[in-house]
Amino acid sequence: MFTIDDLADRLGGYLPPDEIQQVKRAFYYAEQAHDGQRRRSGEPYVTHPLAVANILANMHMDHQSLMAAMLHDVIEDTGVSKEALAVQFGEPVAELVDGVSKLTQITFEDKAVAQAENFQKMVLAMSKDIRVIIVKLADRLHNMRTLGALRPEKKRRIARETLEIYARIASRLGINTIRVELEDLSFQALHPMRAERIKRAVSKARGHRRSTIRQVQNSLQRCLDDDGLPGTVIGRQKHLLSIYRKMRDQRKSFAEIMDVFGFRIITDDVDSCYRILGAVHNLYKPVPGRFKDYIAIPKANGYQSLHTTLFGSSGMPIEVQIRTREMEAMANNGIAAHWLYKAGQTARPIAIGSHARAREWVRGLLEMQRHAGNPLEFIEHVKNDLFPDDIYVFTPKGDIMELPQGATVIDFAYSVHTDIGNSCIACRIDRHLAPLSTRLESGQTLEIITAPGARPNTTWLSFVVTAKARSAIRHALKHQQHTESVQLGRRLLNKALADFDTSLEELPKDHLPSLLQEMGLKNEDELLESIGLGTRLAHAIARRLIDALPDTASAATERSHTSGQGSPIVISGAEGMVINFARCCHPLPGDPVIGHLSVGKGIVVHRAECRNLDELRSDPEKLFALEWSQQIQNDFPVAMRIEMESRRGLVAELASLVTDADANIERIGIEERDARLSIVNLTIAVRDRVHLARIIKRIRNLPHVGKISRVRN
Repeated sequence: MFTIDDLADRLGGYLPPDEIQQVKRAFYYAEQAHDGQRRRSGEPYVTHPLAVANILANMHMDHQSLMAAMLHDVIEDTGVSKEALAVQFGEPVAELVDGVSKLTQITFEDKAVAQAENFQKMVLAMSKDIRVIIVKLADRLHNMRTLGALRPEKKRRIARETLEIYARIASRLGINTIRVELEDLSFQALHPMRAERIKRAVSKARGHRRSTIRQVQNSLQRCLDDDGLPGTVIGRQKHLLSIYRKMRDQRKSFAEIMDVFGFRIITDDVDSCYRILGAVHNLYKPVPGRFKDYIAIPKANGYQSLHTTLFGSSGMPIEVQIRTREMEAMANNGIAAHWLYKAGQTARPIAIGSHARAREWVRGLLEMQRHAGNPLEFIEHVKNDLFPDDIYVFTPKGDIMELPQGATVIDFAYSVHTDIGNSCIACRIDRHLAPLSTRLESGQTLEIITAPGARPNTTWLSFVVTAKARSAIRHALKHQQHTESVQLGRRLLNKALADFDTSLEELPKDHLPSLLQEMGLKNEDELLESIGLGTRLAHAIARRLIDALPDTASAATERSHTSGQGSPIVISGAEGMVINFARCCHPLPGDPVIGHLSVGKGIVVHRAECRNLDELRSDPEKLFALEWSQQIQNDFPVAMRIEMESRRGLVAELASLVTDADANIERIGIEERDARLSIVNLTIAVRDRVHLARIIKRIRNLPHVGKISRVRN
């Protein structure tokens, strides 16, 4: 059995004696605290923190991380407090332990919410000290290694969580050794039979191909030696989950996957990497389009390497990765390489850079957390962020920005800055104007055009892919809806109070707080927002406000019976999210209109003759007289039905005519009534009824046009 003395011997290779002594002291403290506790497997509980510390020792983590590993369950599972740990081992270790603890003291009805809450707290702890997540990953790795004692359904739940969150975090931080093992252990827990079959097949295939692999390895090594290039060639094994995913996603057989041989060449410096690349390309022909230079443009997690695929003898593909020893350490240990080199007192730029990138990522998580509406929304954003294939685009100044595959102009704008995303209105890609929904490709140069009054659009959510953009848009839309709802609520309440010959501003200042308290509301804005969104009726609130005034109830009641509907609400179409235009009747400026207060939507504007209003008239308090403003700049959709003779070029002719009339076609569809006659269903955006009448007149002048009608419902 592995003991603390075995660990101390291993630590002697890179830690000074006084720090090893502190790690041993933390172990004895944990052993005493967990005395009498056992794991599901029956072993003493302290074997778990010791194993976690051993995983961190493999990564050459510092002594405080190892002490936190020893103590990481002490706060949760024993009576020891964080303050007691701080006195014994210092504040940094106590903070680390507090960050890594599972934080299950709070009870939740919903397990998913509990996990999301705990993950949120872990992100906050990570923002203080990034080592929290490294210790947590080591803790999760040992738990995955010892899943055997758990019930099958619990195994599957933990494995799924590990695959969706922890393996992806390990990937995002570049800790490849932990990522691969977490993925394979999760795969074995989720699909034990598939994993076992692939494992047996890999072992068998490797045996059959041993001589071929040795032959390719020797020829690559001989090529380096002949050219006097420093480098060691090693075989690269595919792990179980990557084989399974390739078979599933690429619909390839196991034989096709295993026909690709993988090798890694480790060398001394960057210059040798590129010289070795030239040598292996001389030895075997490269496969076109399969070369990637992650040295010049590293991945977001700090990973650097040259990747190339070669045609081997008899046409078999050979995948080769070429990197320096520092890059190899970085690929395996990721951000942990920062401490690996720090321990040796020669911090390398590559390791320090990975630490800075990890901190930048955590800062991004904190921004997402502030914008997210609830823990589940936050964890959904984080899952989307961890860890897609990347593309690289350039700012006008030549800075490289990394984005996930499928990212759009809006994603780029938000990755530059949230304010740029919120106010962007257009974009130039390689100096040409492009739509905001354009999917980006590597190598493009982007310039974002912004406008001071611009605001995010709900349609953006249908095409953005980055978590930062999605959470920032949702946050902005919530704020926008809140502001607009408050403004509309104020207008509606003042309109209702006008029936009582008063207004919100004229009421006594000490009158509203008592009503808010009675209704369980925090402030005036919350009341106005609920009125604007239709969850409370302005007339009912006005009545309560007036009835609560001393000596005014009877007079107010008298006035309210005689005052009628009052003046109509003026609308311009630019009110935002709380004034919506009904799709059943497509009202236009100039049409007589009526508003209906719909819960959650605000006021929905209908044409006065709309048939759907018939069933809404049963609740007159939710109907409002509306009037169009004199200043209207927006375009409004209107649906038309045109009967005309079938002939070639019909759609092109209509489209040209509408465009020339300064209107936009939003939708066009054709249905044949018979061999001679066609019905064109056309939705166009116009300014008002006069604009529409001008377009209809132009369409009537076309030959073979019959009846033109505006679709009423």
